[in-house]
Amino acid sequence: MGVTKQLSNDLKTKIVHHHGLGEGYRKLSQRFKLSVSTVRNILRKWKTTGSVQVKARSGRPRKISDRQKRRMVRTVRVNPQTSTKDLQHHLAADGVTVHRSTIRRTLHKEMLYARVMQRKPFLRPQHKQSRLRYAQAHLDKPASFWNKVLWTDETKIELFGHNKGRYAWRKKNTAFQEKHLLPTVKYGGGSIMLWGCVASAGTGNLVKVEGRMDSTQYQQILETNVQESVTKLKLRRGWIFQQDNDLKHCSKSTKAFMQRNKYNVLEWPSQSPDLNIIENLWGELKRAVHARRPSNLNELEMFCKEEWSKIPSTTIQTLIGTYRRRLEAVISAKGGS
Repeated sequence: MGVTKQLSNDLKTKIVHHHGLGEGYRKLSQRFKLSVSTVRNILRKWKTTGSVQVKARSGRPRKISDRQKRRMVRTVRVNPQTSTKDLQHHLAADGVTVHRSTIRRTLHKEMLYARVMQRKPFLRPQHKQSRLRYAQAHLDKPASFWNKVLWTDETKIELFGHNKGRYAWRKKNTAFQEKHLLPTVKYGGGSIMLWGCVASAGTGNLVKVEGRMDSTQYQQILETNVQESVTKLKLRRGWIFQQDNDLKHCSKSTKAFMQRNKYNVLEWPSQSPDLNIIENLWGELKRAVHARRPSNLNELEMFCKEEWSKIPSTTIQTLIGTYRRRLEAVISAKGGS
């Protein structure tokens, strides 16, 4: 019978037709190169049911009812961090015992998938308002404006890579909804801290921060690296300096330093790393460096500088060229991530 199921309905119909013309089992077996038992089974089915088609079978009954499925979907939508183990316990309370893979398959059919939660700064209402104002004010700035910006930032890079992420159930294109984000609070320290800058022409200087950076060290880094990078990147008169609103960036002494050196500083909304294109480059840098498996901090620093210099200017130009989309996304999210 197993062979019979794999035969086409057309072939089965021909067997029935030739049998009707008087051919016996053995002759049909020779004509169609099938075993006598296969021919017999086909004709027996036709005589019994009047059809040669294999009817669909009901299959094993589902353990999870439609009502329980709806409740599972409602649970993970209200609390996306619900684990399959939690859902397993909820079903067990109803007397239903299923494997967690069954729960995952059920949720996948509802287009819900466990994904690593995006880490984003916690946004207060005033932060969202500030981000929204920035996006609206800069939405229609021409490419020539962004090509004049020297983007700067600091990052921590660990010797042995990143910590594991946390998961949330969500649908596609919902990664930045607030309930799918993992809020983070900015803090210093780490294996090594780096300061870097970029512009449309490519990457500027990348330097290691010695110890904990304060306003004095920050100003020393700017004095040593900014003008050198501006010259290297061929930024013309009227170039714009971008930085976030870290306390050392906005201290009285730093502001005085920038006034003395005639920095044209871009007004920046707080808690907005997602608006700084250099954040994307940090991600690329860390992946490239960790792929080389540095064994100590000296190697880590050396690999960082080597990989930083390899980032092509086209990558940065693409980020700048699509910057309007970020601003549109912020406006769409009403100032959210």
